Amino acid sequence: MFLLVVVGIVIILVAAILILALTKPDNFSVQRTVAIKAPPEKILPLIEDFHSWASWSPWENVDPNMKKTYTGAAAGKGAVYEWEGNMAVGKGRMEITEVIPNSAVTIKLDFEKPMEGHNIAKFSLTPNGDATTVTWAMHGPANFMSKMMQVFMSMDKMIGKQFETGLANLKAVAEK
Repeated sequence: MFLLVVVGIVIILVAAILILALTKPDNFSVQRTVAIKAPPEKILPLIEDFHSWASWSPWENVDPNMKKTYTGAAAGKGAVYEWEGNMAVGKGRMEITEVIPNSAVTIKLDFEKPMEGHNIAKFSLTPNGDATTVTWAMHGPANFMSKMMQVFMSMDKMIGKQFETGLANLKAVAEK
C-alpha cells in the first residue's frame, strides 16, 4: 500500500512538471543594457570582430582549453566564430549576419552542445550624450527541453547574469 502511494505521488509530480512545462512560452527573450562612456565607433569594433571577444566575453575564460576557430570575413558581416569546450561552454557557432555601422550587430547563434539551440543575438548602440547605450539581446524558440528547464530556473536570470558580466567587461575595455 505504501509503495502505491509513493508511486502515485511520483506520477502526480511528473505530470505536474510536464503540464507546467507545456504552459511556458514558445519563445524566449533576454536583454540587458549598459551605458559606456565611449563613442559607438570605439565600441563597435569590439563587437563585430570575434577576435576581440577574448577581452570582454563572459564565456572566454570559463574553459581555458576551449578550441576556437575563426573563418569567413575577418570582422563584420560574414565573420564566423566556432567553439568547442567543456560542458559549461559546450559547442557552437556564431555568424555575423548584419552590421549597421556604429549602430547594430546581428549574430546568428547556433548551439550544438550541451543542448541544441538556434537563436539570434543583437547588439544595439545608441549615442546618448557623452556615452553610448549598448543593449545586448538574444531571442529564439523554446523547445520542450528548454520549457522543462524553465520550470526550475529562469532563462532571463541565468543568461541575463552572463550578459551583465559581458557588458561590464565591454564597458571596462571600451572606456580605457
